[in-house]
Amino acid sequence: MSTLDRFKMTGAALAVVACATISTGFIESAPAYAKAPAAQTPVLTASAIAAADKFSADAAEQIFKEGGNAVDAAVAIAFTLAVTYPEAGNIGGGGFMTLYVDGKPYFIDYREKAPLEATKTMYLDKDGNVVKGMSLVGAKAAGVPGTVEGMWEAQRRFGKLKWKQVLAPAIRYASDGFEVSEQLQQRRDAAAKDFGDKTNFNQYFGSMKAGEVFKQPELAATLTRIANQGAKGFYTGKTADLIAAAMRKDGGLISKRDLLEYKAVWRQPVEANWNGYRVITAPPPSSGGIGLVQLLKMKALLKDDFKGVALDSPQYLHLTAEIEKRVFADRAQYLGDPDFYKVPVAQLIDDPYLAMRASEVNPAKPSDTKSVLAGLGTSMPEKAETTHFSVVDKWGNAVSNTYTINGYFGSGVVAEGTGVVLNDEMDDFSAKPGVANMFGVVGSDANAIEPGKRPLSSMTPTILTKDGKVSLVIGTPGGSRIFTSIFQVINNIYDFDMPLPAAVAAMRFHHQLLPPNTIFWEPYKPIDGELAQKVGAMGYVLKPQAFNGDIQAIKINGDAPEPAADPRGRGVTRVIQ
Repeated sequence: MSTLDRFKMTGAALAVVACATISTGFIESAPAYAKAPAAQTPVLTASAIAAADKFSADAAEQIFKEGGNAVDAAVAIAFTLAVTYPEAGNIGGGGFMTLYVDGKPYFIDYREKAPLEATKTMYLDKDGNVVKGMSLVGAKAAGVPGTVEGMWEAQRRFGKLKWKQVLAPAIRYASDGFEVSEQLQQRRDAAAKDFGDKTNFNQYFGSMKAGEVFKQPELAATLTRIANQGAKGFYTGKTADLIAAAMRKDGGLISKRDLLEYKAVWRQPVEANWNGYRVITAPPPSSGGIGLVQLLKMKALLKDDFKGVALDSPQYLHLTAEIEKRVFADRAQYLGDPDFYKVPVAQLIDDPYLAMRASEVNPAKPSDTKSVLAGLGTSMPEKAETTHFSVVDKWGNAVSNTYTINGYFGSGVVAEGTGVVLNDEMDDFSAKPGVANMFGVVGSDANAIEPGKRPLSSMTPTILTKDGKVSLVIGTPGGSRIFTSIFQVINNIYDFDMPLPAAVAAMRFHHQLLPPNTIFWEPYKPIDGELAQKVGAMGYVLKPQAFNGDIQAIKINGDAPEPAADPRGRGVTRVIQ
């Protein structure tokens, strides 16, 4: 019996995934919030963190010991990573934060925005062709940063400590320095080759050496201004003057007005029921939350096809690639900034729609890529070098945060006098509809460049709850691989009953519609030998990729949090009593 016939015969298939809610718009213009109430009765045995490096983990542990909550710790991690994880941690970029506070879900969008002088054709030559590298390297590649505003809004709404307290660890690491890891040195060397003499990157990072202490006095001064003045210390005054001056000098577009007018946006997260859990994840301009829900629901709807299929077997890879293929078709066609374009979120995660999409899956062989179109029938991309951290406090609050400057060390431009590494997020727009970005992902006019617009992202900070309590906090960097990586780890945990560390460390793979019938594998756990032969025999092309995520996750077992950091990166965990 075909998959389609089974769906026609039973309505029960949809009962597994019965509910989804979404509002994509601006839901609250944040006023001056009162601080969170005094500490409540703990509901967990401890607080926990999973972060990208040991310095940020130490900072969060310090904040918890000073009486801070999950939001305080998350903000301390974010600012610390801007110092000690400069290849991806940032105050010169932006991102998304999913929160679960006092039993309620929240989401703040602090994604970068296109400068007011940006134009739809700014990266095209006179013949209308995309100019290679223009949206990746140099000042013109940078969007208006949102990280400082996002952290400021989250901490003043939900934090317990004073703002200066949560910035103190980052300022200390910038002024006193931190010991450079071998991995950071390698990434610096690779970036230096890419940037060459096109930016001032080597002026700031040329002296960085593994095993030695690296200090950033200009960044320390910038962070001190932010600590003293709040977000205004970045978006106005001396820091804003320096950023605008650097833009004028190097041909960038960010102005003092761009900085002054930047605001983070509180949005309603995407929410859906799945296998007894409530999935709380990122709404547009993230494509990842919708993509994750689509993947989870389609796999549940195809439970008969997946029944008895071993993890990471040829058939498992094939069925997963088939549903990923359809998710990426929808992504390219329908997703963009909801403040500029009405994204059909409810339709894209609606059960009957996903049942129709799942029914198109061919269990025996890859579907013809040309036949896999966007499913709603009407028209309407980011580098892997992002970073993620997950935090849970003993009061049951949780933060899942993913932020980015796009490529390692962003655009390669450091705003002179600030120490701030600026992003190259303008590459996440569709420079030309139908032309792939550096990730091989295509987009439509829904993600075309417009002044003040936020580019589409795959960042997917996610929280799962059960009976109103946090069960899992998870996220990862990885560009278009983000939500496929999270999907696979969630499957490992809940469908294959793997312990969290094993679920995070397990093999991951990726398919994204284009190139046709291509499955990407990672060197950490490659697809090789007999498995590769069998997958190839099914009609797939196997290609290596250097990176497939750096998952940071926390699972709640009863009343005890269990954090896990991906062995692929230099992340660490802490459990704080």
